[in-house]
Amino acid sequence: MQHAVGSPLPPPHQPGHGPAPGWSPAAHHPGPHPPGAHQAPGAVPPPPPAPGHPGAPAAQHPPLPPDQASAAPVAPPPPPDVSGHVQLPPGGPVARPAPPPAQAVPDPTTTTLAVLLIGPAGAGKTSVAKYWAEHRRVPTAHISLDDVREWVRSGFADPRSGWNDHSEAQYRLARRTCGFAARNFLANGISCVLDDAVFPDRPVVGLGGWKRHVGPGLLPVVLLPGLDIVLERNAQRSGNRRLSDEEVARIHGRMAGWYGSGLPIIDNSQLDVPTTARVLDEVLTRSIASPPAW
Repeated sequence: MQHAVGSPLPPPHQPGHGPAPGWSPAAHHPGPHPPGAHQAPGAVPPPPPAPGHPGAPAAQHPPLPPDQASAAPVAPPPPPDVSGHVQLPPGGPVARPAPPPAQAVPDPTTTTLAVLLIGPAGAGKTSVAKYWAEHRRVPTAHISLDDVREWVRSGFADPRSGWNDHSEAQYRLARRTCGFAARNFLANGISCVLDDAVFPDRPVVGLGGWKRHVGPGLLPVVLLPGLDIVLERNAQRSGNRRLSDEEVARIHGRMAGWYGSGLPIIDNSQLDVPTTARVLDEVLTRSIASPPAW
């Protein structure tokens, strides 16, 4: 019997015996024949092994240029952060603003600033600071010490009950919190204005504390209207923001120590809030050009 195509099938292999006599092992294992091996006429050579199959030749790649051959492998870029978290610059002490050239006129409305408004109760610090921050041409935050101090709800040390260790500790904590907030705003390009009743006869706790918390670039400005004005404004207050007339007069008297200190002072007795904010810009222009020593 003859097969239609190909070569005859191999005889059955007996266990313990070698290849059948006259049968070429190459016929049983397709593949390249050694030199001199006999190949049946008309036989079709088997296809080469598929890539990845044992015995397949390694893939040939073109040689890399010399500058790339010696370079270390580059790690793939990290996957993009899809959590929505935004990395913010860390807050640091604000530096003293550099004075502009002599021929240039500084514009405080377009400069990133840290301003501290100082004054007695009823001086209008909060109203002026809020208006000034809202009408600037660059992002500006208003940080009110009294607002932060009143974050304490249970156990709040009410200043109307007298000054003691608890009220002192809460004031210091509020100042430090405001200072950290100001540094974070400034690190992200947002100006800030803070208001506080800083006493000139307590430099370590007052201006010294603000300089430690915010930095030497903080620009202090004093709002100091007349006593009759602060008494009238204090009478319009309510809650724990309203102090007794005696306490207001005592604080106002202590604030008079800022005269002769070198800090800029604005007497806003006859000025409304928008006008006081414009005067504040003029004062800050001079402070940027020649920062006060404090």
